[in-house]
Amino acid sequence: MKLPHIVLVTGTDTGVGKTVTTAALASALQAKGRSVAVYKPCQSGDAAGDSDCTEITRLAGPLTAEAGVVLQEPLAPVPAAALDGVTLPPLAAHAARVRELASTHNHVLVEGAGGLLVELDADGGTLADLGRHLGRDATFVVVARPALGTLNHTALTLEALERRDLAIQGVVLGSWPDQPGALEHGNRASLGALRPLLGVIPEHAADLPPVTFREASAHWLSGVSS
Repeated sequence: MKLPHIVLVTGTDTGVGKTVTTAALASALQAKGRSVAVYKPCQSGDAAGDSDCTEITRLAGPLTAEAGVVLQEPLAPVPAAALDGVTLPPLAAHAARVRELASTHNHVLVEGAGGLLVELDADGGTLADLGRHLGRDATFVVVARPALGTLNHTALTLEALERRDLAIQGVVLGSWPDQPGALEHGNRASLGALRPLLGVIPEHAADLPPVTFREASAHWLSGVSS
């Protein structure tokens, strides 16, 4: 399935594999000769050394990767900004920067914070609202777990996007176990019936040597084309 210029990568929750999925998307697109930029509106946890942009660059190789604002505590953006005494940029500022990056790259991958409706600014704006700012130039990729509970969480995320009339490219399973059982295989089939299943990222993929990660990304994301 061909990706548009702007792809917003959201998750059904925190820790579902958004960063690794974003890195795999970047790798797969770069392998096809596409230029890629990654934008993270709000990066939390800098005091603990968390940097999704750094991790994506480590795995995917050299590319443009930047955060709109960097916050110290590993919290959602609004409480983290309050502790830092920082004013969060408005969604319009993030949208403007994404459009700037899109003017000089074939694709911009925008990685959200936590789930779809986590607030990114003081006005309650979310990644879904950022998608509205970007309009029909953008689509969403939803990263989900294969484990128990994922059907409800994924259906709720997809419904929230649909109610806002936002484009959905498909679903990626962000952490596929080495030895999946009936539960994981059943969830994989059910999620694929909800929306196109763009790919499956193996558990511990981030532990692979970066060269191996890059070579495997297109195989993992077999439902994506440039």
